[in-house]
Amino acid sequence: CIVVYCYKYSCATDDCFCAAGSHIGPSVLRGALSGHTDAVWGLVYSSAHHRLLSCSADGTVRLWSAADTAPAIAVFNEDKELGVPSSVDLVCSDPAHMVTAFTNGRMGIFNMETRQLVLELESQGPLLINKVLSHPTLPITITAQEDRHIRFYDNNTGKLIHSMVAHLDAVTSLAVDPNGLYLMSGSHDCSVRLWNMESKTCIQEFTAHRKKFDESINDVAFHPTKCYIGSAGADALAKVFV
Repeated sequence: CIVVYCYKYSCATDDCFCAAGSHIGPSVLRGALSGHTDAVWGLVYSSAHHRLLSCSADGTVRLWSAADTAPAIAVFNEDKELGVPSSVDLVCSDPAHMVTAFTNGRMGIFNMETRQLVLELESQGPLLINKVLSHPTLPITITAQEDRHIRFYDNNTGKLIHSMVAHLDAVTSLAVDPNGLYLMSGSHDCSVRLWNMESKTCIQEFTAHRKKFDESINDVAFHPTKCYIGSAGADALAKVFV
């Protein structure tokens, strides 16, 4: 059974972070969540509701309580009706919903309370989606895809509203700043690019990591309160930029 470990990162608060398949040490270990039967590919945590979502190569998306080590509150896509999930995120414009992307290019918005599929987003064919992201203030889903594109979808209709070639290689990661004004993307072309969300234009680009085994940038992130951005790469480096 594959395990998701939860760790404390502040002794003064009850905050935690979660990691799949890694064990840091007993002094900070808060608990282990068991249930998946294959590799866990994505995690997203809601501090407001103390809930954790995980997606796995076993075909399921699971909703957990981060307050204890009880079994999953809900299991989605048990019969792999939409495929194998590759990425998951909470829908910021509707706290009861989550959005999941699948390795076959399909995407679905699920109601976490009823466990039902609410809307399937328009598919662009069997294109691997490396990252799915919910915009923090608008009803928009954004995807990073293997075909070098970033795509934008309307959560109300499921329709594609914008598509752009964003990099010279696969787009692997996405992040939106807390105010929803800027989009950041990372790619195996070794670059991090910053985009204006309104105009969809690139306003900054820099090389962040060296390539290793045909991979480069695996993740990017905005600091929630400060003017910092971060990236993690296949070259075993994590970098912070001002």
